[in-house]
Amino acid sequence: MLKKYRLFAAIMISISTAAVLMFYYVLTPEKKLPIYQPSMVKFQLVDSTVQHIKRFHKIADYELINQNNQIVTNKTYDGKIYIADFFFTTCPGICPIMTDNMIKLQEEFINDNQVLLLSHTVTPEIDSVSVLKKYSMEKGVVDSKWNMVTGDKSQIYNLARKSYLVAEDIESSNLYDMIHTENFVLVDSRRRIRGFYDGTDSESMNQLIEDVYILKKEF
Repeated sequence: MLKKYRLFAAIMISISTAAVLMFYYVLTPEKKLPIYQPSMVKFQLVDSTVQHIKRFHKIADYELINQNNQIVTNKTYDGKIYIADFFFTTCPGICPIMTDNMIKLQEEFINDNQVLLLSHTVTPEIDSVSVLKKYSMEKGVVDSKWNMVTGDKSQIYNLARKSYLVAEDIESSNLYDMIHTENFVLVDSRRRIRGFYDGTDSESMNQLIEDVYILKKEF
């Protein structure tokens, strides 16, 4: 009799636990990433012409050239989740760390065709196609996964300041000079910004990877 009671009690406990877990998962909404607008970002990193925008911000159309001398446009990333940053090949400071972390992201998503990478040089006058090709080969860039792009300096400046919201303007005798940040930008398949991450910090990279998987569920 005692054995039957214990068996009954064990079954009831199992059923109760399963019921509690089921209700927890039903009632707990899945995490969703914010949709960033220019008004939500530190004003120093946002061009004054877009600082007021609170809704419907998207990455603008662009046409640049990658390390293989191929045209890269916003259509290249249509329907894709991608991670973007700004760098230059001769940068002695944060850029090598950022590139190393982009390589880790490349390894994480190497077999995932839904996730791509995009790096923009902020010194296109130095980082020609041939320079980017040499740099990409040295770093182990997989061309099908990761575009390193150069092009018109004003276009890159406007992308950094008006679209990706990650560069600070500087007073200079040269037009379109800027200070790029260490930020990696997570962009969804609708060209909306879904996160900013410190491209020099390993914990931030772990969070970025986690957020990519969250975003994949959304789309």
